Amino acid sequence: MTPISTLLASLTPAGSGFAGSVSEDWQQGRTTYGGLSAALCVEAALRANPGLPPLRSAQFSFVGPAGGSVSMVPTVLRQGKSAAFIGVDLAGEQGLATRAMLTFGASRTSRLAYARLQMPEVPGPDRSPSFFGDAPGPTFARHFEFRSAGAARPLSGAATPEYLIWLRHRDTEAGNGLAALIALADAPPPAAIAMLTEFAPISTMTWLVDMLSDTIADHQEWRLIRCRCEAVADGYATQEIAVWSQAGQPLMLARQTIAVFA
Repeated sequence: MTPISTLLASLTPAGSGFAGSVSEDWQQGRTTYGGLSAALCVEAALRANPGLPPLRSAQFSFVGPAGGSVSMVPTVLRQGKSAAFIGVDLAGEQGLATRAMLTFGASRTSRLAYARLQMPEVPGPDRSPSFFGDAPGPTFARHFEFRSAGAARPLSGAATPEYLIWLRHRDTEAGNGLAALIALADAPPPAAIAMLTEFAPISTMTWLVDMLSDTIADHQEWRLIRCRCEAVADGYATQEIAVWSQAGQPLMLARQTIAVFA
């Protein structure tokens, strides 16, 4: 397997962006795992624009398959005193695969502070069983440790499609950066498949991310991730994703639109 730290370190400048190669162990079906594609877009933006303020928001559209050789081309759309808007196109051997829109913003003093995102009370990762059990899980999932912290499991025929999962990188050199967190946050399978009892193809179409903290903390910490399907109809699912540090700090709130072929 190619650890994420090795993959990111191997990116090289190429033209107006960066080039790299994604090994088959990062595949999800016939394409590169979406969380890795998103992480590569973020990494390219950061490398091309040193000194950016913290990431505040990101939008990813997964428009086509990627695998093998990939290129990431970041474009500064606008940069002001406190904010920067950067677009990134990731292309694979078959053309455009992922389009990202990233918004960075400097911290400022504010009288307002509020977060209605208390971490659920769950058993710790050391007291939580394997999330996939005896099932192998997706190919890319071997790069992460998954522990079930409660709620449903994939293909369990659950009435309530929601997961609570402890997750962390197996790669101890993954780093404390944004790319590592982005790659981790998309790892849980869509919550809608908890309603199924047998496998059906799925494909994430869009991913909207709001970062809630400037501090990402130690990459070797577990993260608690809650995936909650809010609606499924006409072959599409909408879900909310929340990510907390092991200490209970909210790190990310996200939404996804997923095509479900079941």
